[in-house]
Amino acid sequence: MEESQENPLAFNSRIDLKNLEEAVQNIKTELGKVIVGQHDMLEMLIISILSDGHSLIEGVPGVAKTITAKLLARTMDVDFSRIQFTPDLMPSDILGTSIFNVKTSEFEFKKGPIFSNIVLIDEINRAPAKTQAALFEVMEERQITIDGEKFKMPPPFLVFATQNPVEQEGTYALPEAQLDRFLFKINVPYPNVEEELIILENEHKRENKNVLDTIQPVLTAAQIAEYQDTIRKIIIENNLLKYIASIVDNTRNNPNLFLGASPRASLAIMNTSKAMAAINGRDFVTPDDIKKVASAVLSHRIILTPEREMEGLTPSKVVQQIIETLEVPR
Repeated sequence: MEESQENPLAFNSRIDLKNLEEAVQNIKTELGKVIVGQHDMLEMLIISILSDGHSLIEGVPGVAKTITAKLLARTMDVDFSRIQFTPDLMPSDILGTSIFNVKTSEFEFKKGPIFSNIVLIDEINRAPAKTQAALFEVMEERQITIDGEKFKMPPPFLVFATQNPVEQEGTYALPEAQLDRFLFKINVPYPNVEEELIILENEHKRENKNVLDTIQPVLTAAQIAEYQDTIRKIIIENNLLKYIASIVDNTRNNPNLFLGASPRASLAIMNTSKAMAAINGRDFVTPDDIKKVASAVLSHRIILTPEREMEGLTPSKVVQQIIETLEVPR
């Protein structure tokens, strides 16, 4: 009788991640029907869903920010709404408003488009500050207070917002408190030449077919809630918690930075590194998981000193320098 040879690198997962891994692969397969490349953006958006956090997607026009968010929402069997932010948009246009009912002689609340599961806010920096501020409560507490009455948002509730980094005229920069509500800031680069060629070929073959019709839902609201619970159970050792705390603390004492990150950033790194581990088939976090998510979590939460900004330094580079400087736990 032959003895079975076991892989010395294999390990027995203490948490069943099979269904979660399969769901993530199904999402990637569906999006791969339309989206070419942009693997980092897709991975970060999936992690934000599993971590129950909002994402800000930044990139120049035409790099598939909006269509990716729409298609990702399409892979989930949940409600979806899209809000185009414009300079004349009012808070009531998003949240809703009380309307007088002549028949009942009472005011009735008419819900706005924010009442959905997945909300895509396109060009979030095109609306003025008072409209942006209307999102504070709903993004943090998943509820809206109107005329003294609270309205809870149905789970899952996730905001995907896009913005263009190069256009300044007619835009209103998001304040730090608003940026801090976003779990991730995802920078979307240009495709390379090979990817651009595939984009052209696919569009030529597609002719007039609607790309949204090619995407099928693969996740339900109940499954999303189940996988979010699974992520919370992923194991992270104390030495890695200290590593996360050291990274965030370094942003507060870094000579290149005017403003460092808050404890909310530490929690975000911990939660998203758990999700990163899970989608890679592990029930435990490694230092590499933390490194992969650190920039997307921190880059929009820190502010450079004016001198370093004039020199062309970027928040992402500072985060990378911090990671390279700190000793990696073993």
